[in-house]
Amino acid sequence: MAEELDTNGTQNVRFDDPDAILENEEFLPNGDGRKPMRFTDFEGKTSFGMSVFNLGNAIMGSGILGLAYAMANTGILLFLFLLTAVAALSSYSIHLLLKSSGIVGIRAYEQLGYRAFGTTGKMAAGIAITLQNIGAMSSYLYIVKSEFPLVIQAFSRADPTADLWYLNGNYLVIMVSISVILPLALMKQLGELHLFFSLLTSLFSHKITASWSMVTLGVCVFPSQTAYTIPILAFAFVCHPEVLPIYTELRNPSQRRMQHVSNLSILVMYTMYFLAALFGYLTFYGKTEPELLHTYSRIDPYDTLILCVRLAVLTAVTLTVPIVLFPVRRALNQMFFSSKSFNWLRHVAIAITLLSLINILVIFAPNILGIFGIIGATSAPCLIFIFPAVFYIRIVPKEQEPMFSTPKILAACFAGLGVAFMTMSLSFIIIDWTTGSSNSGGGH
Repeated sequence: MAEELDTNGTQNVRFDDPDAILENEEFLPNGDGRKPMRFTDFEGKTSFGMSVFNLGNAIMGSGILGLAYAMANTGILLFLFLLTAVAALSSYSIHLLLKSSGIVGIRAYEQLGYRAFGTTGKMAAGIAITLQNIGAMSSYLYIVKSEFPLVIQAFSRADPTADLWYLNGNYLVIMVSISVILPLALMKQLGELHLFFSLLTSLFSHKITASWSMVTLGVCVFPSQTAYTIPILAFAFVCHPEVLPIYTELRNPSQRRMQHVSNLSILVMYTMYFLAALFGYLTFYGKTEPELLHTYSRIDPYDTLILCVRLAVLTAVTLTVPIVLFPVRRALNQMFFSSKSFNWLRHVAIAITLLSLINILVIFAPNILGIFGIIGATSAPCLIFIFPAVFYIRIVPKEQEPMFSTPKILAACFAGLGVAFMTMSLSFIIIDWTTGSSNSGGGH
């Protein structure tokens, strides 16, 4: 395991797999007689406030664009209830991760899986994280496909009905992937950008009509699309693989202090998500599309503010794709090439393969709703509900908490809830796809 971690940098050697170091210590003494360093020996330098900001950045993603659509299909009250439930459950699952991490001295999601279930657990966690990140990259590139033609149209004043190649989103997303994303994906490190859409949606809240119907108060308008609501919310709250690395960097770290960081981050994003969904929904009501920003083209495609926001969004998502690609490539290297040293050919090949796969998904996806739905119904419940609970049950010693103790029973129920959510969501989505009700793109 030491050789595997050496290929990923010094920090990973020290923290990502302390379990492997401990196992080596049990059977083979260190050559210099010194005790191997664990994460508890690392002095974090990140302040409480910056840790809240970092975790908030990890939570914030393209999922915010689908929240107004989710509210349009549930109504305000039901949406608020579901948003509150998912946020609270996310906070509880972070508690389970922190508790498990504190017991075994591991602050890497995949390595918790390794400690709980061996290679199978590590592979399952790695696959879930990979799928989640592929879904995130797909949603980002779908935004490029959807928004870039509108930006070019605004600048060129081209006829939107004209069959021009530079207004074709499929061509544009391939060009952006090759010319911008791929070169950045081959670098060592990049800075991350995130946008806050609440400001945008609130600026257009003056277009809210005065009439309030029962739909606004919580009646589902489009039952066939309501099945996407919880997957969209789950997709929007996934941050759990980033929790433990942020914990490692926290100044004066403790489980309680990191839990406060998590709770505050989730609360801030919860508020932002609700405001973004509320103003977006009240602006367009039943005409809200799965990708909120695209809906604003109905107001005025040449509006200066909308154009500026589109440019900012395109810049943000384009620069974020290579950032998200890095952990995916690292996970693939750990799963399939852990004993291999760094190789530029493999480094480039993985990037090209991933980008090619994601471009194919984006080109053939009828709308962004399918991306939110599938990822939110598969990898998201695994990372939020199922894995933290089963890791907790497996890792916490029976001497400390018996199998039928209240905490482990709650964790088992939590895992069962995740399985039920995954099964129902996938079933409803498959039924919706079979009936073809979501193929229109959501412009109800």
